[in-house]
Amino acid sequence: MESLDTNFPVRHRKISFESKGNKTEIVICSYEDHILVIATQIGALGTILHARKEQGMSVEPTFSVSVIFGKRDEPMLTATARRLIEHIRWNTRKCSSKSHSDAISFELFSSVVPSKPLVLSLGLKDHSAETLKEIVTTVIENRIW
Repeated sequence: MESLDTNFPVRHRKISFESKGNKTEIVICSYEDHILVIATQIGALGTILHARKEQGMSVEPTFSVSVIFGKRDEPMLTATARRLIEHIRWNTRKCSSKSHSDAISFELFSSVVPSKPLVLSLGLKDHSAETLKEIVTTVIENRIW
């Protein structure tokens, strides 16, 4: 089940699905300066992570992911945040460069387009790689940034 509420001041989308017998609810919000993704199977926020693109002059971007609150000993949660921020950066870059026709302009322009930082909340009963991959896929398919 999916809904997009255009009346709320912040653009957001709500998705609900079953994952390995657990009802999973996802809310995606696109603020002007951040993207918030909440995925829960327990009806609470759970572990909260912050992911952002590091500022620098390198051609290949690097990303910083930190746990703000919650489980710090689960590398799969950090990997999930990293995968989403990489996609946000790629997608923002792709969308922002549509007005440029040649590859050189694309690369120069895309290197200065900042991506929005991500705040990710994962309140899950099941922390398996399969569940986390399903959450990433669902968020990417339903993106609003």
